[in-house]
Amino acid sequence: MRILYIVTAFPRSSGDVITPWLIETIKRLRGRGIEVEVLAPAYRGLRDQVIDGITVHRFRYAPAGLETLTHDQTTPDRLREKPAYLGLVPGYVMAGSLAAIRLAKSGRFDILHAFWPLPHGILGLAAQRIAGVPLVSTFFGVELTWLRKQLPFLAPVVRGIIRKSAAVTVISRYTAAEVERLVPEASVRTIPFGAAVQPVPQERAHSGTRQHTQLLFVGRLVERKGVHVLLRALAAVRESAEVRLTIIGDGPMMASWSQEARELGLGDAVSFRGFVSDEDLAGEYARSDIFVLPAVRDRKGDVEGLGVVLIEALMHGLPVIASDCGGIPDVVTAESGLLVPPGDVDALAQAIMRFVADPGLARRMAEAGAMHVDQRFSWGAITNELTQVYTEVLAGGRPRNSRRAVPGEAARPS
Repeated sequence: MRILYIVTAFPRSSGDVITPWLIETIKRLRGRGIEVEVLAPAYRGLRDQVIDGITVHRFRYAPAGLETLTHDQTTPDRLREKPAYLGLVPGYVMAGSLAAIRLAKSGRFDILHAFWPLPHGILGLAAQRIAGVPLVSTFFGVELTWLRKQLPFLAPVVRGIIRKSAAVTVISRYTAAEVERLVPEASVRTIPFGAAVQPVPQERAHSGTRQHTQLLFVGRLVERKGVHVLLRALAAVRESAEVRLTIIGDGPMMASWSQEARELGLGDAVSFRGFVSDEDLAGEYARSDIFVLPAVRDRKGDVEGLGVVLIEALMHGLPVIASDCGGIPDVVTAESGLLVPPGDVDALAQAIMRFVADPGLARRMAEAGAMHVDQRFSWGAITNELTQVYTEVLAGGRPRNSRRAVPGEAARPS
């Protein structure tokens, strides 16, 4: 079986840190006998290449100096910050569609799989219509929020993509509900993506051997990650407990949140480390006691589609605290961690103190979380589901709806 993935961004060289989960997905599918090639936009004139053994077809859509619509940041964010980039979109869609048609007509691919169907479903449908190759579409959630709030006139286009796809997959129940809000009769398959950073065996530091509790946050420093909420909760917690926080990641909010930490008087209690290597990240997981993802719905309406860093943290044996929003409840259940209302500083502070005061509870939830992740978010489970979808599509059947509940929790209504 050969599949063409149509994506927004793909590593530009070995070692490029973007979309590591996509690389891992393709490698895991190769182990199942499924060969995947990638169609992605060029970046500053970049042409076809092979990255980590994966053939990447690049389509040119503008003069090299202007080909920065993707890769450096998400395309919606790029367009919000610099509306002039909207002028590149027609060329992007046209060039991408022609490239998808050319590859589909080559006869080398059994299935086209479009990630971020706005706009890549348009590319896939063009190729499907002309070459007859079936299309699978995968939604993440943010693009549907953007559609509803800022681009409602494109809703008929996205409805057409959903209805004409041989299969539609989503990364969480939250995203499934967003798809079904748009097309109530849609049949979706919930298939999350997994953690690209695998646990490295290390001796864990124990809080009993030091005088403070170590918190960890990992993620891009953008508004929807809610680090400002965590900083304020930390300031409240430190009135009664010795707690410190390490923040891994970079982004546009780095300067603002660093300033806020200073204004809150946190001083040496907070360390902003920026991006680190996988080896260093594994070390931070091993040295930490609690992982926190204080996500919020940002001013643009964006929210976490899944929260893959929570999967990584649970794989590394950490108890987790996170906001009850977006796709996060798929990962953090009542048994596997503590959920708090997004943006609620007091509730987050109380959750942190609950784990600080009861290490036994933290340990039990970390163990339950590790089991939950292994059952639902392991690469074996993910590739099993993807393989089943592809097999059913090739057999001519529309995959069944599998928007299932998380173990131990009733399914949420649409």
